[in-house]
Amino acid sequence: MNKISGFAVLQSAMLAVFTLSGCTSSTGKTALAGSTAKTGLPKINMEAWLYNADDNVYYQTGISYAETPADANYESMGIFVPGAYFDAQDNGDGTYSVQVKADGKAGPYTAKNAPAVILVETPGYSACTPPSGYVSSVKDFTDEGIIYIYPGCRGRNHGAPTGVTDLKAAIRYWRYNADILPGSSERIFSFGMSGGGAQSALLGATGNSALYEPYLEAIGAVKGVSDAVTGSMCWCPITNLDSANEAYEWNMGASRSNLDSQSQQISDALAESFAAYINSIGLKSEDGESLSLQESAEGLWQAGSYYDYTKAFIENSLNNFLADTSFPYDASKAQSGGFGGMMGGGNGPRGGRGGMPQGGMDYAQMDDIRRTNTASSGLELNGKYETKEDYINALNANGVWVLYDEETGKAKITSIADFAKNVKTATKSVGAFDDLNARQGENTLFAYGDGNGAHFDKYLAEIVKGTQYEEAFAADLARTDSLGKNVAYRMNAYNPLYYLNKHFDGYRTSDVAPFWRIRSGIFQGDTAVSTEMNLALALKNYGIKNVDIEAVWGQKHVKAERTGESTSNFISWVHECMMK
Repeated sequence: MNKISGFAVLQSAMLAVFTLSGCTSSTGKTALAGSTAKTGLPKINMEAWLYNADDNVYYQTGISYAETPADANYESMGIFVPGAYFDAQDNGDGTYSVQVKADGKAGPYTAKNAPAVILVETPGYSACTPPSGYVSSVKDFTDEGIIYIYPGCRGRNHGAPTGVTDLKAAIRYWRYNADILPGSSERIFSFGMSGGGAQSALLGATGNSALYEPYLEAIGAVKGVSDAVTGSMCWCPITNLDSANEAYEWNMGASRSNLDSQSQQISDALAESFAAYINSIGLKSEDGESLSLQESAEGLWQAGSYYDYTKAFIENSLNNFLADTSFPYDASKAQSGGFGGMMGGGNGPRGGRGGMPQGGMDYAQMDDIRRTNTASSGLELNGKYETKEDYINALNANGVWVLYDEETGKAKITSIADFAKNVKTATKSVGAFDDLNARQGENTLFAYGDGNGAHFDKYLAEIVKGTQYEEAFAADLARTDSLGKNVAYRMNAYNPLYYLNKHFDGYRTSDVAPFWRIRSGIFQGDTAVSTEMNLALALKNYGIKNVDIEAVWGQKHVKAERTGESTSNFISWVHECMMK
């Protein structure tokens, strides 16, 4: 990967900004290692590091972060450190004894102030196997002076909130070792895609949340140390699961066809329930306007200030695409490219390179989430378009829904329903996340580790009363897990808005990350447009100043970027955050 453009010249300036004592986090309670830490875990063995000479990286894997792990196959981590940050002595057996090199410099950082990133590689909320050896993709980060934390964690088969619990335990263990490791242990940036993007968002929203304490205690996580992060990078985060079924039908229900009468009634009721949800949580626009939905003559609750805001959000994505794109444009290449260096495991792929936007591999191919196309036929934009006008004509192939003004170069859409019918069609059945037969990945996530799915949506439970599904919903919502917690408790722990929005009891009960970067492919059929949009709005309403969100036109369920490549863009953002 080419070096991050523009940052090499800023190295000396950044070194001046960051004092040798490290950076002060603005996340709130960030107790670090010292008298506050309580654990029976040993500290990292500083005489057992391995070294990759080609990449100049010291690393260890198999580091346990839980004193009493529930599943040792997952609950360990790897740490990868730029070679410049250590003075090392060869032990003669392939290992090295190291100590922090006080004047070590890599990229724009020193051994004292370097940030760390923590990978959240959990597509579909799946478990993540920890690395067993060197991971080549870390070089993109270590070359820039960034320390790379790669934790394994339990997944949906273990039930929520075990995934985020394990990630928090890894963060706490990292901070427990702050006195012997390089870097500013307060500056940690999480990053992930899809279910990983969701759990990265949860790390950003749930710092030091009391809801996680019983689960952290159960695995013997370090106590008295913060698990808050400084920044959260989220690609296509499948989150806000408390209202995800409802949002899906409100946004994408119009694209469905051939539903039986019961399914159509449930779809319509979900859309109406989403309007009630939006009208209860009191979101506001950046200008302070209250956002609400109103009944409409056409469609279900397709009017009001929230509708107008969402429509403008979609139009902004289209107009950004028209401004960013050089024509001719080959839509068939829009989804091409590698993982962007995000994947781990062995010598994982390093990702695509080049100047065009690269979303990376479609995570829908690997997350084991059920997708059955229940929508009307949408557009297939796989051709090469010579001009903007050619592309607009292709969008309007099934009827005009994009209105383009050649004089201003701006476009509008006729309606959100037309947008969904053409390019954001439903790809999941009614009950997109809480499947009516409890067969979806999220049903497993909120189940109890017995291999069966469980229902979790309290709104949908009301809608299906009087149907064949009523009994199963009622039974599942009443169940408790091994710690005696019901699904409502676990849902709160896994809902960012529970901590960010004043409608919920968890408002301001956590330490929220001050920096956020959210990217999604707006064409994806995996979740509603409102998922990422509501997360960003809630953050801004909460008072978070640094919220960078883009919904990328033409991209689906990928590491979507307007321009450039996902890894380098993420690293650039980390650098920018470190300068603030």
